[in-house]
Amino acid sequence: MTSTTIIPAGSGNRARGGRLRRLDGADALVAALWLACGGLILVPIGALLVLAARGEHLSVLLQGDVLQAGANSLVSAIASALAAVVIGTVFSVLLERTDLRGRGALRLLALSPLLMPPFVGAIAWLGVAGPTSPLNLWWRDVFGAPLWSIYGADGVILLLTIHSYPIAMIIVSAALRRIPSDLEQAARIGGAGPIRALTSVTVPLLRPALVSSFVLIAVGNLADFGIPSIIGLPERFVTLATLVYRYLQSGTVDDPLAVVATIGVVLLVLAVLALVADAALARRGWELDSSNAVPERTPLGRARMPIGVTLWAVVLVITVLPLLALLTQTLLRAPGVPLTWENLTLDHFVRAVTTPSALAGAANSVMLATLAAVICGVLGLAIGVVVARTRGRASRGLGAVATVPQAIPGIVIAVAWLILAPTLGLFNTPWLILVAYVTSFTALVVQAVAAPLSATPTSAEEAARVAGAGRLRALVDISCRMAAPAAVAGAVVVAVTAVRELTLSVLLLSPGSQTLGVAIFNFQQAGAFNTASAWSLIVALVGLSVIGLATRRPR
Repeated sequence: MTSTTIIPAGSGNRARGGRLRRLDGADALVAALWLACGGLILVPIGALLVLAARGEHLSVLLQGDVLQAGANSLVSAIASALAAVVIGTVFSVLLERTDLRGRGALRLLALSPLLMPPFVGAIAWLGVAGPTSPLNLWWRDVFGAPLWSIYGADGVILLLTIHSYPIAMIIVSAALRRIPSDLEQAARIGGAGPIRALTSVTVPLLRPALVSSFVLIAVGNLADFGIPSIIGLPERFVTLATLVYRYLQSGTVDDPLAVVATIGVVLLVLAVLALVADAALARRGWELDSSNAVPERTPLGRARMPIGVTLWAVVLVITVLPLLALLTQTLLRAPGVPLTWENLTLDHFVRAVTTPSALAGAANSVMLATLAAVICGVLGLAIGVVVARTRGRASRGLGAVATVPQAIPGIVIAVAWLILAPTLGLFNTPWLILVAYVTSFTALVVQAVAAPLSATPTSAEEAARVAGAGRLRALVDISCRMAAPAAVAGAVVVAVTAVRELTLSVLLLSPGSQTLGVAIFNFQQAGAFNTASAWSLIVALVGLSVIGLATRRPR
């Protein structure tokens, strides 16, 4: 009797005895995906590095405006990241480990700033604490001076914090669920009180999650464009992102593309160093086995009511108050007029939804977001399946390259594609924005596919191989079908992200390719505050509707 040895999927490139395995369709798929990732990610970043490596504009990094903008970027990114981690941790601990009432509704409201575009949030908060806001006008009438103007460095840090603390909240909440409740119970048995057990046992174990959330938020806020441009520039608080925009738009420097490429490399190096430090600290962290025991929520006792009221007040101020301010700015006849029935009108809303430039921007945004979602969905599905279901250095490297753009500030990706645009014939076309979207957002689908597929047994694929299917056929018929729902969900996230995006669009803008985010930004910069507020209100309500539908539980 003879026996046949079956080489399962993912067994590498060598068969038994060290003999080379014959290349098949799966290897061709990996090679094709490497070509796609190389063209979308490695080539633009390489072009950026090559242009900056010439060294012709290194002296620009020592100029006063660049140094000041760099210092402002570091200060705002670090300060907002620290504040966001503190707020997100407090929210997470209170909602996950205590007996507060209404935790579900609080969690939903607390996460809602994540769905509102930062530049829309900036416009909304102008109605709360801007110079002509009802609060500041009333305070000036009573005391002779405004209470506080949101313009300037403190306003930039505040809004960056508000729009990034949900990221820390998500990361810390996930880490809290992995910490065994047995440790807190052991501390309670040893005589520690509920609060003492929480602060002395659980919180110290959150250090890796706190560091990771800080790095992620700081890197994201380092190159944010929307908030510093709307809130910082009126007080001459210039960051690297707004400085790059000024260089590209005004032509105040010689060879602006090479200059901004040099600045882009600095941002890239800072982001890479932060991620390397985060990875080094993560390797020194603890790995705990999760427990099946239901976490015992810490009773707050008499503090339950005041803490609950305070938390509700903070969350409502952060989420509901800006929406009311947007509504007020949309309905008032002019900024700064008293809030009375005689001064309310729907003219600004009608004008906003009938303005040709805004409608064209909305159509372009929908088109580009839809195309980006389809391309990222297909490409991300293929990469995610290969990463999760095949073995070898080529697959691991493909997954690493595909997720690199998540660690790269959007402004760096925009500058990289600007360098390549003339060579590829993409300059002054909407397709330049599309390829930048695909570069930036494919990683969202890859992670949505690879993570759950890696935790799924490979028995179905192995059965298909036993039945005679090749590796590629097994991947397509089994793995891709299982991962398709995750890819669709990731593509929806890409569409929602792209339709409201500003940083890439405003830097890659060309005639006839204005997006909705750029249209709102231009209304704000041109002084059409009511029109900008009307469109911002529409975008904000659509975003909140998305989170409401996504979190709705079926009956």
